[in-house]
Amino acid sequence: MIPLTSSLLYLDDVHVAFDGFKAINGLSLIIEPGEMRAIIGPNGAGKTTMLDIITGKTKPDSGDVLFEGGLDLTEKDETEIALAGIGRKFQKPTVFESQTVRENIELALAGSRNILASILYQEGEEDYERITQILETIRLDHRAEELAADLSHGQKQWLEIGMLLAQDPKLLLVDEPVAGMTDAETVETAKLLRDIARTRSVIVVEHDMSFIRDLDVKVTVLAEGSVLAEGSLDHVSQQPEVIESYLGR
Repeated sequence: MIPLTSSLLYLDDVHVAFDGFKAINGLSLIIEPGEMRAIIGPNGAGKTTMLDIITGKTKPDSGDVLFEGGLDLTEKDETEIALAGIGRKFQKPTVFESQTVRENIELALAGSRNILASILYQEGEEDYERITQILETIRLDHRAEELAADLSHGQKQWLEIGMLLAQDPKLLLVDEPVAGMTDAETVETAKLLRDIARTRSVIVVEHDMSFIRDLDVKVTVLAEGSVLAEGSLDHVSQQPEVIESYLGR
């Protein structure tokens, strides 16, 4: 058992199997407040299942999954976990294409309220400034009044990240954010995520090694549902078991 510290996210000896297949097999992981961590690994390593467990989409068969030291995520549903401060961005962006970029952020901000408050919501000066700040963070302040449908694929990814930021998560889970992006968008996304990581924790799952290098953060390598190696990208890339795991697929 790994020691329970003042970590933000704590996974210890987590197991989950689907029809006898061990998707997660003794996974242990600690994410500290304000930390950005990159998760890599071959297809079938358990990366997406790990995110599913953290967000309550999948319940583990055994093991501890704790948030902020005491919240047992295995006992919470997806909505409760989101309200506790965990936001997830999936691979395919889901934005409101018929609304402007600013309206998308505004809807996400209003969506954190109850139904009545959302219906009656009117943007005040404080929210306006917060939305403007988010738009600057996601590099879309100059596109604020344009329809989301007119954004490039990469910019839609940024907008969805902004919609999550509007909900002020303490932990942001980002699944393959640069898939389908141009080289320039990929480089800018690394800068964008580093900016976000100044105020919250971020877990990034990605296959693009040049992007991981640009993030310049600690890397966790998953294989067959457990941690194979951890450290800098240079460190884990030199581990024989990591090389074998990637080349073996």
